[in-house]
Amino acid sequence: MGKKDTVFKLLCTGFALLSALLMLGFFLQLSLAGADAWKTFGLNFIFSSEWDPAAERFGALSAIVGTLATTVIALFFALPLAFAAALYLVDAAPAVGTVLSHAIDLLAAIPSVIYGMWGLFVLAPIMQDHVQAFFARIFKLENPGNGFGIFTAGVILSLMILPYICAVMRDVFKMTPAVLRESAYGIGCTKYEVAKDIVFRYGIRGILGGVFIGLGRALGETMAVLFVIGNLMEMPHSLFDSASTIASTIANNFAEADGLQRSALFAMGLILLAMSFGIQVLAQYYLHATGAKRGEK
Repeated sequence: MGKKDTVFKLLCTGFALLSALLMLGFFLQLSLAGADAWKTFGLNFIFSSEWDPAAERFGALSAIVGTLATTVIALFFALPLAFAAALYLVDAAPAVGTVLSHAIDLLAAIPSVIYGMWGLFVLAPIMQDHVQAFFARIFKLENPGNGFGIFTAGVILSLMILPYICAVMRDVFKMTPAVLRESAYGIGCTKYEVAKDIVFRYGIRGILGGVFIGLGRALGETMAVLFVIGNLMEMPHSLFDSASTIASTIANNFAEADGLQRSALFAMGLILLAMSFGIQVLAQYYLHATGAKRGEK
């Protein structure tokens, strides 16, 4: 190994260790700053939905439920759209595929506050006048909602994470060897079968990588959700109820928070970081555990 290779290896190792130290630093800082909340409430902080700054009683459960609910809704809408769009862009004529690819990529460049304003002035009225009114007629609901809530926030998030997932899937699909697809077509497979059994299985690692990039964005998104979720610190009982996420709760309260409330917000930040980290670990474990079935070494 030459001198340049040794220096390059040391640099790469250093940067990798720096990433690990940064992650450790985040956990340490949030743990120390939220220590008072954990000492006061213990694990009940996670399982309580009470949020009363006047009485200094705080719980994160309602925000956790709001975060998970909006993320699941976002993935429910974004994944099939991103998968279908990526498949189309791979096989589309260059003139069409290039234009549409740039258009989808530009969605990622739109600031989140613009998504939030669009949701506030356009999507929320549509949800109130049409979507929620429709469900109110079907299920005989007395209070159909005002357009704000978990479902509206989830739809906004789906539009925000779609370009990230689609871009990764598109690149992964392009890496699928042409001989595999042509062989499948040669034995009579349909486009759906090729997509499901060849393209999807070959690029599962990259596809899941794109999914978890979008998942991370959805879990931590603040401004767009802040505009449309209603910011009500109560346990939601339906998809159309106003609620709050961990990120929106922190953004709403941090400027005026002090003492135990500020510590509780740091503790919620730690929960959000742990959720994101845990999901990534589980994803890597799943890929490793199922690698043999996919023919990986």
